[in-house]
Amino acid sequence: MDTDVPGTVLKRERTRDAVLELIESRSPGDAIPSERALCALLGVSRPTVRAAVDELVAAGLLVREHGRGMFVAPAKITQELVAGDRALSVPQAAGAWSSRLLEFTTLQAGARVGRKLRMSPAAEIVYVARLRLVDGAPMAIEHLHIRAELVPGLSAQELESGDLYEHLRATHGVHVHEAVQAIEPTVVTRAEAGLLDVPELSPALLFERLTSDTTGRPVEYVHSLYRGDRYRIVSRLALGPAAEVAPDLEGHHPGIPPGDFAHGDAIASSTRGDIQAAG
Repeated sequence: MDTDVPGTVLKRERTRDAVLELIESRSPGDAIPSERALCALLGVSRPTVRAAVDELVAAGLLVREHGRGMFVAPAKITQELVAGDRALSVPQAAGAWSSRLLEFTTLQAGARVGRKLRMSPAAEIVYVARLRLVDGAPMAIEHLHIRAELVPGLSAQELESGDLYEHLRATHGVHVHEAVQAIEPTVVTRAEAGLLDVPELSPALLFERLTSDTTGRPVEYVHSLYRGDRYRIVSRLALGPAAEVAPDLEGHHPGIPPGDFAHGDAIASSTRGDIQAAG
């Protein structure tokens, strides 16, 4: 693991990914190295490792046993929600959305992100961490991993506008087509709480999304943390044939802020839902 990569947000992110890689290479109930051993293995400080481990324990991926160590948690039960219509258009959300960049750099994908994007771990990605705000209030923290080859010349100003997919389409001819997304409840860490202006261990929604283009090539991997006190998920399931219903113009698809898909493209999805800001 690179220890000279600038930025504390990125350092926490890479540490978390490295521990996740260890978890995913093991079976439920298997032990993982101690925090001290992880510090030596990853070349990071004890607080950085502890923060990553605390996050994964809170997310239900690791279990701490006093006097014994840390173990891979039992596998989660997955409930898939499927809509009758696979086509999903994403309307604009209420409120004025904006972004504040926390990290912006180019680096190697690494094993875990490389596997998700189906590229070499040594291939380059653009890593972006940004804080999303609505009417000036912090709503979410996003971590984006984008194939660097697709976005030559991508600037911080373009990302602050929040319109990445329009940039891909208009500038690079990349048309996003399908997103596979998982949603889980979690709690915020101390660092995340400071950015979101909520108490530590407040409830949150964790989104993981892999977006592909019309050729099936992965374009980006994103995981986002949304404030649990300001968002709810409403899933509309097709249980039988029905008349055409006008789309709901309030809210937006979970994990995809307005500005992304704000220009009329449709995206195929295995779930359908809205995230709405609480008043």
